[in-house]
Amino acid sequence: MTGETVILAYSGGLDTSCILKWLLDQQYNVICVLADVGQKEDFAAAEKKALNIGANKVIVVDAKQSFVEDYIWPAIQMGLIYEERYLLGTSLARPCISVALMEVARRYDAKYLAHGATGKGNDQVRFELCAYALKPDLKIIAPWRDVEFCRRFQGRQDLIAYAQANGIEVSAKPSTPWSTDANILHISYESGVLEDPNTVAPASLYEMTVDPLVQAPRQPVRVVIHFEHGLPTIVEDLSGKRDYRTPLEMLKFLNDVGGSYGIGRIDIVENRYVGLKSRGVYETPGGTILYTAHQDLEVFALDREVLRTKQVLRDRMTDYVYNGFWFSPEAIYAQRCIELAEQKVNGQVTIELAPGYCRAIARKASEAGGSLYNEQLVSMDVHGGYVPQDAGGFIAINAVRIREHVRAFGPYEVAKQTK
Repeated sequence: MTGETVILAYSGGLDTSCILKWLLDQQYNVICVLADVGQKEDFAAAEKKALNIGANKVIVVDAKQSFVEDYIWPAIQMGLIYEERYLLGTSLARPCISVALMEVARRYDAKYLAHGATGKGNDQVRFELCAYALKPDLKIIAPWRDVEFCRRFQGRQDLIAYAQANGIEVSAKPSTPWSTDANILHISYESGVLEDPNTVAPASLYEMTVDPLVQAPRQPVRVVIHFEHGLPTIVEDLSGKRDYRTPLEMLKFLNDVGGSYGIGRIDIVENRYVGLKSRGVYETPGGTILYTAHQDLEVFALDREVLRTKQVLRDRMTDYVYNGFWFSPEAIYAQRCIELAEQKVNGQVTIELAPGYCRAIARKASEAGGSLYNEQLVSMDVHGGYVPQDAGGFIAINAVRIREHVRAFGPYEVAKQTK
């Protein structure tokens, strides 16, 4: 393959550094692309490392603003959450990174994309589906699915030996036997000692959040989050009396304050798209606060049946994102439907942050928009236009079906517990 150009999704870690050398051994010209999505990475050191290995070029793409505004904010607006717990920190980053990769591929007329995603994981699906959607003629090099590569490298120890033999700097730390994926929304941890789901994650694992029982402040603090059409627009720091008005500023602040209270930690087993169950530990402090606030305002603002319908679409959209279909006709359709519902989600929510959790404690609709919450109608002190006698007919009509079931099949039996 002499002379063919490959775009490598490069991280500077052990896997992609060894893959870079392996591609060079196959006579490819390799352009490494590092996408800055908010991970705390020494990009200058990673660039130097890749060039020392032999990369033809290293391109660092600052994708932080796009990641927050084009992916995280829409996910908050749609209320995306996978299997009721995971806020899709890795899943959302993949289409953003893919856009950066494809822009470089077009610029240098590259025919190949290479990545270091494992053959057992979701990321191989996400990167490749996004790449095919953005550049359908692209060819994929996936070393962890290559027979020759897999024969040569069984796992991490073989890679370390290969790196050492080829003068590649190895930064693998025996004291941290797990893998991480970080961005401005979250950090995920998996594999290594975490593969046993009955092993408690070490306290030293967490990087974005403090131990809520030991290090978090005891005194709660409050923030007010404003939304327009379901999108966060302002975050008020009531303790510091400061407002944050850009998506990047808002998320950074909420990550900092949420992390200081140990908010956003989850330890779960999830269902991968490829059919496996995997254990993951996640930290998503700012995202957890935003999700909590949006969920509260959404229930407050939306018609009940619109909310129920929106939740069905949310669950479908969540699967599309998790499975790698951000760029797909079904995802575009679902997102536009949800955006229509979110036109009514306007207002503010007061969130209290305490050690290990956050909760909504007050909310109100924006003055410019209407509100379905009718304080007079719901009041227990006045009728407010509600006719209590009407409830009798409402109950009677709903009871027809129950009574008919009893008539046809007999009365319901209450199961008694045996001692």
